Amino acid sequence: MIEDSLLGLSATGFHRIAYTDWGDAAADRVVVCVHGLTRNGRDFDWLAEALAESGVRVICPDVVGRGRSDWIANPALYGYPQYLADMTALIARLGVAEVDWVGTSMGGLIGLMLAAQPKSPVRRLVINDIGPFVAKAALERIGDYVGSDPLFEDVAGIEAYLRFIYAGFGVLPDECWRHMAEYSTRVRSDGRLGLAFDPGIANVFKTQPVGDVDLWAVWDSVRCPVLALRGADSDLLLPETAQAMAERGPKAQVVVVAGTGHAPSLMVDDQIALVRDFLLE
Repeated sequence: MIEDSLLGLSATGFHRIAYTDWGDAAADRVVVCVHGLTRNGRDFDWLAEALAESGVRVICPDVVGRGRSDWIANPALYGYPQYLADMTALIARLGVAEVDWVGTSMGGLIGLMLAAQPKSPVRRLVINDIGPFVAKAALERIGDYVGSDPLFEDVAGIEAYLRFIYAGFGVLPDECWRHMAEYSTRVRSDGRLGLAFDPGIANVFKTQPVGDVDLWAVWDSVRCPVLALRGADSDLLLPETAQAMAERGPKAQVVVVAGTGHAPSLMVDDQIALVRDFLLE
């Protein structure tokens, strides 16, 4: 694994987009893995390593405002138009005609929007615990914690916080929680620890009315094969939405992951196998 970066462009200027690059740079198959709203690309280390061992190149970016990537000076610019532009620049950097896409939550919606475009480079899409309809109540719950910027005295405090906030990831080995805590930490100017994302990403929850998200027209435009994972206890991807995803548009293969909510972590062997088997069919 190597760490690299590229430049994206917003209305306030260029910003650095960090990513990890796994596997053989000359591999024919490239998989792009994109994280959820407040997470970062290091969540995919276990999946990326497994895919790389199967001969696939795997790219895991930190979406702008998260992880090691830069923050945008104007938080009003955080949103899907910017994320789509940045990910298009990433694909261009890779110099490939096609990519497979694995996206958790926000990363799944980015992949969905890219896959729905004419002449899309997305060959196969794994969409993890998100869909073309998201209820208002689930978005309000997310907005409650995204809008805060808690302080911590040490990394152990961050790990305890993550175990609570991301309980929906399910039962994970301690090493996974420690890993997430390590890569979810930023050192603030006062020397204390915060979370590794720009609190400004919550701007949209504060400045615009929160309502249901309906992207069924986008879903119906997707032509590539889709694997949709749903956490059995998820409040973001509801059972009726997952059922409709299997029946219309690309007619996704839907798998319900027991013991998880929002969202399956993709860090444990059985979940990794689901993704690997689908991508390598």
